[in-house]
Amino acid sequence: MKNNRIEILAPAGGYDSVVAAVRSGADAVYVGEKMFSARASAQNFDEEELTKAVAYCHIHGVKLYVTINTIVFDDEFEQLKKAITIAAKADADALIIQNMGVARLAHEIAPDLPLHASTQMSVHTASGVKALYELGFKRVVLSREMSKYEIKEAAKVPIELEVFV
Repeated sequence: MKNNRIEILAPAGGYDSVVAAVRSGADAVYVGEKMFSARASAQNFDEEELTKAVAYCHIHGVKLYVTINTIVFDDEFEQLKKAITIAAKADADALIIQNMGVARLAHEIAPDLPLHASTQMSVHTASGVKALYELGFKRVVLSREMSKYEIKEAAKVPIELEVFV
């Protein structure tokens, strides 16, 4: 049986935003990792802030996802490994990523940490959704350009779908 429950997911650029999202009834919050978040203008989270935010969310029954959704260069690889390790250690509920190399590394470092495919992956077809499902992703954030019909087709794949509204 497919879960059709809608999850209200709110962005949070800093700890105060996490608290506000939780108090406002969000089911989940996503935050940016300090170095690898596409939301560059946000405060984003270091290890201490992330651990505190995850604990606050979990106490209130809210999930917290960490975005690692920028282009990663070869000279950033060690920092990327550290960022994934920190997210797993903090007990984040998932990583939102935009790069298959990051997905592979995340599976190696933290195999139990669920992966969500970021909208930056530009998944805009049911076959793209199916490919990510087969690669072990738990959720796909669909491309904003998808029509209702295309989303309906993608929903036939047994994976969580996320859309921006």
